[in-house]
Amino acid sequence: MQSRASDVYAVVGAGAAALALTWVMFGWLLPFNGVVGFVVVAYVLFLALYALLVSFDEDGPAIVDRIAAAVVRSMGLLLVAVLVFVVSYALFEGRKALVHLNFFTEDMQLAGPLEPLSVGGALHAAVGTLVQITLALLVTVPVGLVCAVFLSEVPGPFARFVRTIVEAMTALPSIVAGLFIYATVILGLGMDRSGLAAALALAVMMLPIIIRAADVVIRLVPGTLREAAYAMGTSRWRTVWHVVLPTCRSGLTTSVILGTGRGIGETSPVLLTAGFTSEMNLDPTSGPMVSLPLATFQYVKSPEPTMIARGFGTAALLMALVLALFVAARFFGGRGPGQLTRRQEHRRVLASRRDAERFAESHVAAPNPPSTPPRTTALDESRRPS
Repeated sequence: MQSRASDVYAVVGAGAAALALTWVMFGWLLPFNGVVGFVVVAYVLFLALYALLVSFDEDGPAIVDRIAAAVVRSMGLLLVAVLVFVVSYALFEGRKALVHLNFFTEDMQLAGPLEPLSVGGALHAAVGTLVQITLALLVTVPVGLVCAVFLSEVPGPFARFVRTIVEAMTALPSIVAGLFIYATVILGLGMDRSGLAAALALAVMMLPIIIRAADVVIRLVPGTLREAAYAMGTSRWRTVWHVVLPTCRSGLTTSVILGTGRGIGETSPVLLTAGFTSEMNLDPTSGPMVSLPLATFQYVKSPEPTMIARGFGTAALLMALVLALFVAARFFGGRGPGQLTRRQEHRRVLASRRDAERFAESHVAAPNPPSTPPRTTALDESRRPS
């Protein structure tokens, strides 16, 4: 308990001293200015002073451990602070558009750059994003999971070659994926610039992310589970379907989430393959279809304040949509191995009752074997009293 109190005192004292020294350096001693420089210098001084204070009570390895823990925790706080700042900034800048109901129920067909915020909205962009990402997931989820199962369950030279290609494709620039679909599907096959073409471009971006993450998750499944299934005479595909995939279900959900996050925020592939429109388009096979990232890009680069407010409101709507998709994915597929829903538990209880009744009926229906007298031997006959 004393060590915890001393740790708190060391952190608070080092932080206060670092802020005071940095303020003296920036305000009185050195010709420095700027918020970023102030934060960096204060952080370095904090680590140095914290190490000095810890050295009064601990030895060398403990000092290194405390400094490493302070760096890791501070980086985590920094990431959380950056996330909060990004979300808060988008909400603050888009507050003028988000307070209007028409922003969520109308498109921009009748709204020009000079129209007030009470006219037009981002419904067409939200619908376009949902259509494109749904079509992309319909392609990437089965293909990605099957490829990941192949890489982990069927090792060999070809599997290593495919894994190398997948790892190389994870760093593929988005503009290259858009140009590939534009050259092969639109120019080569004659397909119109549409939401389907944009979904294919997004699928090219999402597929290596899903395959790579799912491959890592599947390889983490203990080999003893596979060995137990094989020992019971189960085939390979039944082992994968009933043992491997249910065990790593939450990890596979994470891989799909990572792929969705990569594809849902892309702008250049959608611009190349689907174009831009201000109208609602529910047909993904023909006509231009806009997405939320592309609409944000087009609105923000406008010099009109109303369009800039619409752009930040569209960005906030995109973040809300991504959050809703991630929560839904976690709700439906984020359970760990062996964790069942209420409906699954109810079905399991009913199946157990049916099995118990079937066993009882088979036991009652089975004929009792005839009782046979025990066999006697010569030794038993000699021991029998006369």
